[in-house]
Amino acid sequence: MFYEVIPGKVFGKGDILTYTYDGSLVPGQIVEVPLGRSKAVGVVSKKVAQPNFATKPVTKVLYSRPLPAHLVTTAKFVADYYQVPLASTLSLILPNGVAKKRRKTEQMFGSVRKTEHTKHLSQIPLNQAQKKALEDLYQAPGATKLLHGVTGSGKTNIYLRMAKNALLGQKSTILLVPEIALTGQLVRVFEEHFGNKVVLIHSRQTEAERHLIFDSLLEAAGPKIVIGPRSALFAPLKDLGLIIVDEAHEGAYHQENAPKYSAIRVASFMASQLRADLILGSATPTVEDYYLAEKKGALVKLTEKAKSTVAEPEIKIIDLKNRDKFGKSRYFADPLLSAIRKNLEQGRQTLIFHNRRGSSPLTICENCGEEIICPNCFLPLTLHADSYELACHTCGYRERVPMNCPKCGAPGLVHKGFGTKLLESELKKLFPSARIKRFDADNKKGESLDAVYTEVLEGEIDILVGTQTLAKGLDLPRLATVGVAQADAGLNLPDFMAEERTFQLITQVIGRVGRGHSDIAEVFIQTFRPENPVIKMAATSDYERFYEHTIRKRREAGFPPFMFVAKLEIAMKTESIVLKKVREVAATLSKDKRLIVSPPMPAFHERTSRGYTWQIVVRAKSRKALVNACSNLDPNFRVTFDPVGLL
Repeated sequence: MFYEVIPGKVFGKGDILTYTYDGSLVPGQIVEVPLGRSKAVGVVSKKVAQPNFATKPVTKVLYSRPLPAHLVTTAKFVADYYQVPLASTLSLILPNGVAKKRRKTEQMFGSVRKTEHTKHLSQIPLNQAQKKALEDLYQAPGATKLLHGVTGSGKTNIYLRMAKNALLGQKSTILLVPEIALTGQLVRVFEEHFGNKVVLIHSRQTEAERHLIFDSLLEAAGPKIVIGPRSALFAPLKDLGLIIVDEAHEGAYHQENAPKYSAIRVASFMASQLRADLILGSATPTVEDYYLAEKKGALVKLTEKAKSTVAEPEIKIIDLKNRDKFGKSRYFADPLLSAIRKNLEQGRQTLIFHNRRGSSPLTICENCGEEIICPNCFLPLTLHADSYELACHTCGYRERVPMNCPKCGAPGLVHKGFGTKLLESELKKLFPSARIKRFDADNKKGESLDAVYTEVLEGEIDILVGTQTLAKGLDLPRLATVGVAQADAGLNLPDFMAEERTFQLITQVIGRVGRGHSDIAEVFIQTFRPENPVIKMAATSDYERFYEHTIRKRREAGFPPFMFVAKLEIAMKTESIVLKKVREVAATLSKDKRLIVSPPMPAFHERTSRGYTWQIVVRAKSRKALVNACSNLDPNFRVTFDPVGLL
C-alpha cells in the first residue's frame, strides 16, 4: 500500500513524499522514513493509489496511535498561511528525539507540584458580573471570543469554570500563558482545583521530559488540562473543547524564529475546525483583536473588580523635567521616596518598574564623542555595574569596561541613562536596611520571580525592581505602591505599535495594586511627557478612549486591522549589494497596484554580524495579494507576515 508522508526535514521545494508499507497506516501516524541518504521522522498524510514512479518503504512505525486529526490539518494551515515549508511545521508538533526510547518517570506529566487534596469543583465562586460574562461567552457567535476584563476583575475564575464544564463534557482544555515563570499563581490555582488532570509544558523541561509528556498525552484515556506557553497549543489532545489564551495581548504569543507564526491566529483556526471555544483574555487587548471581536459581536466586557473591598489606586504623574521634585535622588521623586519609606515602616511592599535592564544604556567619550558599540551588532553596549562589564542585549557580547576611549585614548568615558540595575543600586543606598530584589532578564538561575515567588508573596522582599516581568499577572497582597521610573521610554520608537505597547505596560503595572488586599494603593508615574495623551489614558486605565484614539490613527495611516502587513528584510556583507537588491525588489513590488510599498530603509538594527540589514514594509487590503506578491522573492529576503512590530 502507498502513503503520502510529511517528512520532518525540509527537502528541496517539496512538502510531501510517497512511500510504500506492507501493513495498514492511518493519517496522523508517526513513522520513520528514508530521506536521501539519511532517515527522518514523518507523519502520514493519507493513503494514495500506486504512483507511476519508484517509492521507498517506510522504515519503522514509531507510534500505533496517530496524532489527533486537527494537528495534521493545523500543520498544513501554518505552512500555507505563513508561507513556510510544511516539514518545518512538524517541529511545532513533534518533540525533539521523538524516535528515541525513553524511560518513564513519576514526573512525566511535568506539573510544577501535585496537591494531595484538590478543591471541590463547586468551590469556584462567581459574582453577578462574572456569571453574566460567562453566559455571554457561551452565547457569543463564532469560535473566537474576547474577554476584556479589567485587572482584578476575576478572569481566572471564569477560566476555571469553563475548564470545569469542558471536563464534565469529556473535553480537554489548553490554557496558554505568556511565560510559565510569570504565571505561577495561575498554575497553582488550576492544580488546586484539578489535581493530576493538569499537565504543564514549559521550556525548562528536558528533551526527555517533553517527549514523555507528549507520549502520555497521546495515550491518555480521559480529558486533560494542558498549561504552557505557545508551544502547548500543539499538545496531542484527542477531544479538545476549549482553548484559553491568558494575557492575549502579549508579544510572546508570536514566534519570531522559523517557522514564524501567531499562536492566537493558529488557535483561532484550530478552534473553528474543532468547533471548540477560544477565549482571549486581557485587560489591555490588542487594538486589532478588540476591533475584530467588536465587529463580530464576540466582545465580552468584565468591568467590575472581583472584590468589593478594592481601593481605586491614587495616581500621581510626576514631570521628570521638574528637578525641584528630585531633591534626594536623580531617579526617584521625593513623593515616591516618602511612600517607600512609609511602606517600609508599615510592612508593605513597593514595586519599581522600568522597562530597561542594566545600569546604563549608553557609554560615550566626553573628549571625542565616541560611543562604545557592539562589534557584532553595532548597537550601544549597556553598562552592568555589578560585574563592571559592557553587554550587548541583542547578541550577548560582553567586554570589560575600557579604562580609556578606544578611539582617542582619553580617560573620560561617561555612562548615560539608567536601567534596573542602577535603580536597584540607588535604592540600596537610599534604604540600606530594606530587602530589595531585582527581576529582569539578567537574573541567574534561582533568582527569577518564579524561583523566589513564595518570598515575594509572604513579604520577605520589601522593594521589587524590574522590567515587564513585574507587569504581568502578579497578585501581591502586601503591595501598596507602584513607581514607574520613566513611563515614556518606549514612545519614541519608530513603530506603529509603540503607543500600544506603552499603554499596555503602564496599565498592566498599575493593575498590580488596588486588588482588594489593602486600602492603600498608590501609583507614581514619572515621565518627561506628562501631557502626552497615551500617558494620560494609561494613568487612568481608560482603554476605551485609548482604543478610539488608536483605531482612528490606524485607519488614517493604513495599518492593521485595516490593512495586512509584511516586513521584508535582507542582510548582506556589503552595503552596496544590499542597496542594489532592496531597490530592485521595491521597484518590482511597486508595479502591483494592490500594494502600498514603503521606500527601502535601514532596519532598526541596521548592522549585525550578518552585515548590513535593510527592510521594506509592504501593505495591502487583501492578505492573499500580499502573500502572492511576496512568495517568489530573492531567497536572501526574510519575509514576516503579520509582524507584531516593524523594529
